[in-house]
Parts: sequence; structure tokens; C-alpha cells
Amino acid sequence: MSSAVVILKKGAGRSLKAGGPWIYDNEVESVMGSFSDGDVVLVHDFDGYPLGKGFINRRSRLVVRMLTRREDTEIDEVFIRMRVRNAWEYRKNVIDTASCRILFGEADFLPGIVVDKFSDILVVQSLALGIDRFKGLIIKCLREILEEDGIRIRGVYERSDAKVREQEGMERFKGFIGDPFDTKVEIVENDVRYLVDVKDGQKTGFFLDQKENRKAIWKLCPGARVLDCFTHTGSFALNAAMAGARQVIGVDASQLGIDQARENAALNGLEDRVEFRCADVFELLPELEAQGEQFDVVILDPPAFTKSRNSVKNAVRGYREINLRAMKLVRDGGFLATCSCSHFMDYELFTQTIGQAARNVHRRLRQVEYRTQAPDHPILWGAEDSSYLKFYIFQVCEEK
Repeated sequence: MSSAVVILKKGAGRSLKAGGPWIYDNEVESVMGSFSDGDVVLVHDFDGYPLGKGFINRRSRLVVRMLTRREDTEIDEVFIRMRVRNAWEYRKNVIDTASCRILFGEADFLPGIVVDKFSDILVVQSLALGIDRFKGLIIKCLREILEEDGIRIRGVYERSDAKVREQEGMERFKGFIGDPFDTKVEIVENDVRYLVDVKDGQKTGFFLDQKENRKAIWKLCPGARVLDCFTHTGSFALNAAMAGARQVIGVDASQLGIDQARENAALNGLEDRVEFRCADVFELLPELEAQGEQFDVVILDPPAFTKSRNSVKNAVRGYREINLRAMKLVRDGGFLATCSCSHFMDYELFTQTIGQAARNVHRRLRQVEYRTQAPDHPILWGAEDSSYLKFYIFQVCEEK
């Protein structure tokens, strides 16, 4: 740790003082003392009032990411172990930990790092220069703390290949941390078996944040005909089939994803009721409509259509299009499960967009429930980016 002090401009730091985890580059008045990017520094308000400690990186727009609000706290192994233990104890209270997200960056007060547990494998994603220096220690603490509960971690794989690392002045990286192992890992979630590809799958290999939302569709699916759009590796489709759907069609534009989905269907003995198609959802939905197809349940789980504020308008058009197409494919009285995983497509805008889609196709929506991400992806108030997943279930009724 350096002895440098970051001093904020007068009137700056409003987000930080409201519970936010970051100091932006345009909020800094000056930095006193010597330091290197990635070092832990003190943070003072313009009048010298201490605001805590975080690590600094002048190459990032998020110039300081806060670790603690206490100036007298030492950022050492004791501190890191405390943060890791708190994160694990929290998961044990709120979710099935067989496979779960153990560390969720800022929401677990360790900004810039994500760790997912798939059975006895850890997948690490390090996205900030300062936390990268603690990566080895964090993994060591995780191994030791999990072993206290009888969980022996067989291997660790790093998926720090996100583009955002370049904004931190870091190179992208993926590879083993420690001894190599088979990177196709079998997990069980909601009684469904999956092979998770931690090396080449999207993000860290599997989207754990939808765990409880996938379970929420079970009550809709017995005897149903189901269409799962953007199925990825088949998770919603397989949950629908396990819940008793008579026929399920899963669609994704990725042939790799479809191949993995078929593999997962075979793993669960569901090949007879689940069909997977490699197709562009935006092209397929109008085709199904033209063919007069109708479904009891339609599921929309698209990738983020926007990753910045600049492209929100285009995203709105995309969400409106797929939702209105989906509503036309739902039989009268059937159900639509629809979501957005983009932080920039906020709750109000997403809700408004779905409402516009319903009006455009003369459908009435009865809300069954509204959900967010699973609790192993906690939403930290004050840290807006930690809240990103919106998930609705509606009954779709024709106007009569």
C-alpha cells in the first residue's frame, strides 16, 4: 500500500457518499504522495474528511475502486480473508451452493473480481488492476475456507478475457491457475444436469444468475408446448422439459451453444421432448407466426442488447420487436417469460417497452411475477451496476 491520498473536488463524490463503490476520474482534485497504478490509497473529501481506502488506476475512468470506508483498516491477508469468508457465509444462507457465484465484485466489497463455483471447480474473472494483485490470495483464501466445510476444490480456471480489462491497461487472459483439468464440468441445478464448458463457454461458462428464474417456470410447463428463445446451452428448455412439458423447442444463433444444448438434453434423457434449432430468433419468430404456430409458454432470455447508454435506443427497438413477436405466438391465456440482462435497460424502460409491445399487438398482460437475479448475485444498494437482471412472467390475453 502507498501513502498517497486522493482528494476529491468540492461537491464531488455524491455517488460514493450514497453507498457507491467508485470514484470517477473527473471527481479528483489532486493526489498527494507517490503511488503506482494498482496501489491502495487513502481517499479524503475536499475538506480532509476521510472516506476510506481503495485501489487507484489512472488509466481507468473509475480511478478509485473502494475497498473499505474506514481509513484505519489494513488491506492485508486478514482483511481479504474476512471479505471472502463473509461472501461464502452469505451464500450458505441464501442459495444452493453446489454451483453458485461466490464473489460478485463490488456487491461483495471486493471490486473488480468475480468467482463462480461449478461443483468442485472455481472460475475466476479479474477485471481491475488493483484486485488482480490480490487474485492469488483470494483464491488461496477461498480454497481454505471451502475446505473447512468439506469442499475440496479440484481446479481453478481464469476467464479474464473480457474487453473491459483493456480499459484498465491490462491484457486479456484465460488459462489454468495451477494444475490443468478437464474443462467440461458436470453440474446439477434444479435437478437438471449440465456440462459446463469453463474454457470456451460464454462469460465464465454458464449463467448462474437465472437459477431461480428457471425454477419459476416449472409451474407453467406441465403438459405445455414451449418455445425457448436464445436458449444458449438449453437451460430454460431443459427446465421446461423436466417440469413436464410435452414438447420444447429451443432456439439459438450459436451452433456451439446448440451442440452443447443437445449434449445436455442427452445427459438428462430428454431428447424425445426437446428439439434444438440453430437460427436467428429475429428471423425465426415471424416465420413461426406465418406458419400459424402457437405455444403455451414462450421464453425470451436474450443477451444484453446494449452495453452502453449510447445504444439504448437500438436496444429498445430490439426488445420491443422480440416481445411483440413472442406475444403473437402465445396462445390466448398462455404465458410469456421475458427478461433483460442489460444494466442500461433499466426496470422502468424495460417495463415501458414490454407495455408498448403489448399495445402494438393488442394483447393484455396479466403479471404473474417480477423477479431479478439469483441472490448469489446480490444487489448492493448504492452500486447501481449490481442490479441488472429483470425477469417478468405474464399471462398473455387477447383483447375481446
